[in-house]
Amino acid sequence: MKIKIIFSVVLVAASSMAFSQTLVTQVKPAGEKKWGYANLKGDLIIPAQFEKCYEFSDDGLAVIYDKENRQYYFINLKGEKLDTELKKFKLIDGLGIDLKGFDDGMVPVKDGEKWGYLNKSGKVAIPAKYDHVTSFNGGHAPVQIGEKFVIIDEKGTETAVESGVVDVRDFSEKLAPFRAADKKFGYINTQGKIAIPAQFESVGYFKGGLAWAKTADKKVGYINTKGEWVVKPQFDAGHNIDPETGLARVKTAGVWSYVSKTGEVLNVKDTDLYGDFSNGLAQGRKDGKVGFFNTKGEWAITPQFDGSRDFVNGYAAAKQGEKWGLIDTHGKWVIQPTFDGIKDMELVK
Repeated sequence: MKIKIIFSVVLVAASSMAFSQTLVTQVKPAGEKKWGYANLKGDLIIPAQFEKCYEFSDDGLAVIYDKENRQYYFINLKGEKLDTELKKFKLIDGLGIDLKGFDDGMVPVKDGEKWGYLNKSGKVAIPAKYDHVTSFNGGHAPVQIGEKFVIIDEKGTETAVESGVVDVRDFSEKLAPFRAADKKFGYINTQGKIAIPAQFESVGYFKGGLAWAKTADKKVGYINTKGEWVVKPQFDAGHNIDPETGLARVKTAGVWSYVSKTGEVLNVKDTDLYGDFSNGLAQGRKDGKVGFFNTKGEWAITPQFDGSRDFVNGYAAAKQGEKWGLIDTHGKWVIQPTFDGIKDMELVK
């Protein structure tokens, strides 16, 4: 009897967890000029009413841009607008391509000429006093005030960064790339200490315990969190490691291939397009059609689409003719290609 009760509790907990998570994507219905949000069935859960909107974060909030008032705001999964303590603010917007929304329950906002952070309740969590900020990752963010760099936590507690740092990027796996006065790159940790001295021409972000780094002779390899070469520098270019497969896209003499964490190179011959691996699959193209190959370089989804996006949370946007839908990792349509546009399927917790 006790075993049955425990088993029932586990089932209830698992069921509650499943229902507490929602998959949602941005869609532009056929013939519409505006975007809305749909669920995994393709049903609109928020009507198509936005000229410009962005993906939902796992915190359950999405960024919307009000073109008429030239102002950003946030909505929840019901389409309700988040009441924010600041009414006029700007977000980190890389020309509208790399917009920074909520991460770790915080979003960087610009109030006047200074930057601070709002929490997911819309309250000012960290007052706007910084000249440059980054997104939170793992509970920390590098920021700049005047000529000084500090690391802040979600309470706004500041930890000084070691001297000699002239620029810092976002954290990933508790390490953030920094640039020194001599233009060399290294990494700092969440205590603001230099974890890997500045010695590289450029670097990437740590993913799955490795990051790409470029030497003075312009060769790319992969280092561990101690700054040691795990994959020796031998490539002309390299991308971040995919944590799930342990593969990274690299280029040698103009030709793309993939390298593993152990330095083994995977050459894929039957494609003229080389995507980064995500959810175990990478985009490829043959005879003008797009498909996906697996970690053996074999077609897992035969080239049959007129366009696609990377897999995210087990699904990828795919184009058939002029219409977009959503496929699963077997290449089966989950949402039929009836939309004028569709983005990634994001998981909201």
